[in-house]
Amino acid sequence: MKIKTSLMTEADINEVLEISLLSFPISWSKESYIQELANPLANYIVAKLDNKVIGFVGTWIVMDEAHITNIAVHPDFRQKNVGSTLLDALIKLTKDVNCNAYTLEVRASNIPAQKLYKKYGFVEQGVRKNYYQDNKEDAVIMWRIDEKNNS
Repeated sequence: MKIKTSLMTEADINEVLEISLLSFPISWSKESYIQELANPLANYIVAKLDNKVIGFVGTWIVMDEAHITNIAVHPDFRQKNVGSTLLDALIKLTKDVNCNAYTLEVRASNIPAQKLYKKYGFVEQGVRKNYYQDNKEDAVIMWRIDEKNNS
């Protein structure tokens, strides 16, 4: 399976929205994704197979920190390393602009996602109580902090 990653464009939004609707109890709107493309802090990467979007990841870069806003893989392509491919691409992108710290919130019940993040060096640093609007579920706050590159 030859997955290609690229920065998200407006042409990708309908497929990103479809994946978002399939992946999240409360999805962002199409307008939200369009606004993110105009947000100077935001960077979104899509994973494509045969020119079809099969996953995406978004981040806001503030100074040397990357806050991962969302990551989702189409249900037909889960457990096929698409999430890892997206995180690899995101980390490369953020390293290129000198990020050394990464943070995200993940549902307390989303053990597969937590395992993926731990594989990438993220550690649990706290909990946001009743974070998710749909069921008042807690979010686990995870961080990864890399040594600064002083070269």
